[in-house]
Amino acid sequence: MFTRWILSLILNAIALWVVAQIFESFHIGGFGTAILAAFILSLLNVIVKPILIVLTLPLTVLTLGLFLFVINAITLMITQAVIGETFIIDGFGTALIAAIVLSILNILLTKFVKDPLTS
Repeated sequence: MFTRWILSLILNAIALWVVAQIFESFHIGGFGTAILAAFILSLLNVIVKPILIVLTLPLTVLTLGLFLFVINAITLMITQAVIGETFIIDGFGTALIAAIVLSILNILLTKFVKDPLTS
């Protein structure tokens, strides 16, 4: 279980790094910062995200789950606020688009890395 979490952390850091390379308004100071951001995001996903989901459940149901991208963007913005100057997102719109791209990248990375390890 611990190795799965570490692998997930590294994959999330890679996805964050790729997003930083794609968008000019999404800055990460280095891969160490990406790992730190992935760690903080994992903590936020365990602690804050469930609370946000419960509070916004009617809106999430109304949008057929698409509001979850907004929640992911909020957790990204909280992460950049915690980390400081080495992780900067230049606006909520960028965070929203980055959350969508991160979700896609995480699905792809998980499919190509975790699935071969389990078979």
